[in-house]
Amino acid sequence: MLQELRVSNFAIIQNVQLSFRSGLNILSGETGAGKSILLKSLGWIMGEKADASVIRAGADQAVIEGCFDLEHRADIRERLEAMGIDCPDSTMVVRRIVGIGSRARVYINGSLSTLTALRDVVSPLVEVTGQAVPLIELTGQHDNRHLLSKSYHLELLDQYAGTTSSRIEFSQLFDRQRDIEQEITSIRTEERNRALKLDFLVFQRDEIRALELSPGDEVKIESEAKRLKHATRLAGFAASSEEALDGESDSLLARLHSLTSKAADIRTMDPALADKLQPLEQAKSLILDVVYELRAYSQSLESDPESLDDVEGRLSRLRQLHKKYGATANEILEALSATETEISLLEASDERLAGLEAEELKVAKQMEKLAETLHKKRSEAAGLFAKEVNSELLDLNMKGVEFTVSVQRLAAFQSSGSSDVEFMTKTSKADTPRALGKGASGGELSRILLSIKQIVGHSQSGSGGNSYIHPRTYLFDEVDTGVSGETAEKVGRKLRSIANGQQVICVTHLPQVAAHGDAHFVIRKHTDADSASMNVVELQGEKRVQEIARLISGEKVSATSIAHAKQLLQESADAQKSERNSSTRTRRAASPSPDGTSKVRRESRLAR
Repeated sequence: MLQELRVSNFAIIQNVQLSFRSGLNILSGETGAGKSILLKSLGWIMGEKADASVIRAGADQAVIEGCFDLEHRADIRERLEAMGIDCPDSTMVVRRIVGIGSRARVYINGSLSTLTALRDVVSPLVEVTGQAVPLIELTGQHDNRHLLSKSYHLELLDQYAGTTSSRIEFSQLFDRQRDIEQEITSIRTEERNRALKLDFLVFQRDEIRALELSPGDEVKIESEAKRLKHATRLAGFAASSEEALDGESDSLLARLHSLTSKAADIRTMDPALADKLQPLEQAKSLILDVVYELRAYSQSLESDPESLDDVEGRLSRLRQLHKKYGATANEILEALSATETEISLLEASDERLAGLEAEELKVAKQMEKLAETLHKKRSEAAGLFAKEVNSELLDLNMKGVEFTVSVQRLAAFQSSGSSDVEFMTKTSKADTPRALGKGASGGELSRILLSIKQIVGHSQSGSGGNSYIHPRTYLFDEVDTGVSGETAEKVGRKLRSIANGQQVICVTHLPQVAAHGDAHFVIRKHTDADSASMNVVELQGEKRVQEIARLISGEKVSATSIAHAKQLLQESADAQKSERNSSTRTRRAASPSPDGTSKVRRESRLAR
């Protein structure tokens, strides 16, 4: 439900704030007062594209804010959560800012968002979203995007028939079949080039494998190449070092041995001095270790099986692989893994093709079965749906128009199944049904739309039940155009019925419709020499009576029009009271008896 709307610096609106209620909200005002401008601002929070040309003269930016109560829209709260947007207290605040010379911005609960995300949350297109249900739905006399769209007709019939989930299941099968077909085509197209590609990939794989790389090998190979390149010099250094440490004459170990031997003689004279020379024994042990390592190193240089040419050749091949597959051994090994995977896929393509063809056959059978079930249910529901709509139309004084639903089988599957659904009308039994856009006037379209909303507008499944699974806000823009008198009174009652448990915001010029509102707002325009502005005021008591009287008689409000306005309001109040009493009786009749059946059901069973 749209709780609050704030508009600033939008066209002639300087600063307007409205607090809407649940039920039927009426917007009235003189022609040209700015009702269409207010609805256009509502379009901004529904995700319509923003145009900086509507910024009020002298202002830098226009701001539209809408506050929504999502207590009964768990689906919207889940969608926001999936987008990473918090929804405290089941409240959503949408803010659109459009500045001169700057990009428009969208905020949802303070988080910067996108126009696409806003549309997806507030007012998604039926044709695109499948199960997504709008939070706001705009409907006007000339709003042909939905009512004259065959895809919308199918959506409404599926809602009525309770086949929406089956249609979505079929759509998923349809998409899977298309993916399978594309993959099969790709495999067959690539079959000619597969052998050449496989040979090339095998060559790449073998080229990398031949080097027997391990992670970090580029450092090891380069170090080995340097070692072998300078082997003579390194061997000479190792030999001279070993000679200096443990040679036959005047070596470091010989001197240390002589010194420690003398220390043994001194111990008898002064043990303390002898102890100071004790670490030299450890030094002798360390030097012996070094001598051993040097001797082993020299032997490794002499017995190394790899020649310098071999190592440098390996290093050269590694550098070639660097140019082809990556700057490090790790990257080359990753390329090897990817190549091996691709080889496996190519080698297994025959098996993959056979598997895809089997899956395609299975999916095709599932689609045929589900499409047949969908078409049968739609065909059965079409007659009942048309019957209920025609019953509503009779109540709206459309006795000369018959609403029909055409359900034809398509030659080929579409994502929605095999049914072509279209709403049609005819003016007599002998008349040929014609599409809505060709067979109904603007006023008739308005009443047909009201009848459809009355039947399927409350629920997303079942045949017009009273469970409000996804209550929403309907914006009716002069949907009562083309009707008057008794019909206008019935239109008002239909709007109030649609608003039961939901929210309707209706722009109207008809007093019979305005009298049924749960809240009534009047839009007024003020002009002076320099600018124009508008404001919106909620009417109550005598002020509401005055506005309805103005709708009856025009600018000159008379005592007669005031009396008529009071009568309309009283009749509306009496009708609502009668409906509430009737609803209470219905609930009591439906209450279970001791045997577990309701009174209505017991009477129906006895009648049979």
